[in-house]
Amino acid sequence: MEQYEPDRLSPAQVAAMRRSFRNGRAALSRRSLLRASAGGALAVGGLGALSGCGIPAAGQTQGGVSAEDHSAKEKTINFSNWTEYMDVDDSGKHHPTLDAFTKRSGISVKYTEDINDNVEFFGKIKPQLAAGQDTGRDLIVVTDWLAARLIRFGWVQKLNASNLPHAYANLSAQFRSPDWDPGRAYSYPWQGISTVVAFNKKALNGIEVKSVSDLLDNPKLKGRVGFLSEMRDSMGMTLLDMGKDPEKFTDDDFDAAIARLQKAVDKGQIRRFTGNDYTSDLTKGDLAACVAWAGDIVQLKADSPDVDFIIPDSGYLTSTDNMLIPNKARHKTNAERLVDFYYEPGPAAQLAAYINYVCPVDGVKDELAKIDKSAADNPLILPDKAMAAKSHAFRSLTQKEETAYEEKFARLTGA
Repeated sequence: MEQYEPDRLSPAQVAAMRRSFRNGRAALSRRSLLRASAGGALAVGGLGALSGCGIPAAGQTQGGVSAEDHSAKEKTINFSNWTEYMDVDDSGKHHPTLDAFTKRSGISVKYTEDINDNVEFFGKIKPQLAAGQDTGRDLIVVTDWLAARLIRFGWVQKLNASNLPHAYANLSAQFRSPDWDPGRAYSYPWQGISTVVAFNKKALNGIEVKSVSDLLDNPKLKGRVGFLSEMRDSMGMTLLDMGKDPEKFTDDDFDAAIARLQKAVDKGQIRRFTGNDYTSDLTKGDLAACVAWAGDIVQLKADSPDVDFIIPDSGYLTSTDNMLIPNKARHKTNAERLVDFYYEPGPAAQLAAYINYVCPVDGVKDELAKIDKSAADNPLILPDKAMAAKSHAFRSLTQKEETAYEEKFARLTGA
């Protein structure tokens, strides 16, 4: 396992994080949009900890370090998740799926919404993890880049497949084998998050938009195009448009994509790089088309008949928030049973109907249709096979790559 060393970030990386906190996915509630997805090298505990101060380097760690599993005697789970990322009843006091799990299993769930962004949460748990201590949590949900880092450090436990029959059988193919956790030995997706091309039909006034190339090259859209201030989203969609795989690209590929975007910036094609504030511009028509987050578009479409989206033939990006069991967790088996519960079609559909993210569970369409037919028919929530086949992940980055790529992207965006 990789030894933990405090990371020191370049100014460009710190600026990227601050953009996320200010107006990117980290600034949003779970219902309104998405989570921070800064890169693997940003896995540090808040801006105050970016210099690496306060936490000494840990010694060599081992994966799957468990305390004695008390699941048989202690029928409980401590579950940390993001805010507004769970179904809630009309009273706002109960979580129906968690209540159903407890009723069936006899296992109570202490559910805590104490994750506001990945960086901040890592700051909460890294002292205990680095010291080989219990974090007080049996199950956590973090974004793919942070999940990858926790796995590399050996700070999360390998899952027992015998406790996960539904998860193993029902996990959607597009999420089965990320490069940071092949075969999902340590993690299972909680939800997926997609990046697409959105547009305002009234603002387009008959102009056809089918690709990222249309955004970058059609002179009729000059000054009315938006890209995202999150490096992975904008660069990943551009790489795909250029015929490059975001899961396998080289430095030269990245530089070519930067140059392509720079050309569009120089000629005034791109209006600006935005965080979630693009939603207002898109609804008003100030942006005719843009690279957008699908969770947002689900909601904008419900409120505005002019807003819609396309999936380019070249493909689109999908990332994931993931469930993991930290080292020294006291109730590993109980946690695995809860993970598996959310891979049953009924609970998965109930969750998807409420939060409107990409459901990572196959076989939920009929169950979801009973709750909300429009959600069941929405490819941004339940991608069909053709759409799922176009999904791509942005590959894991080394510390060196992260620094270089964020600096180049910062120069492009003027951050």
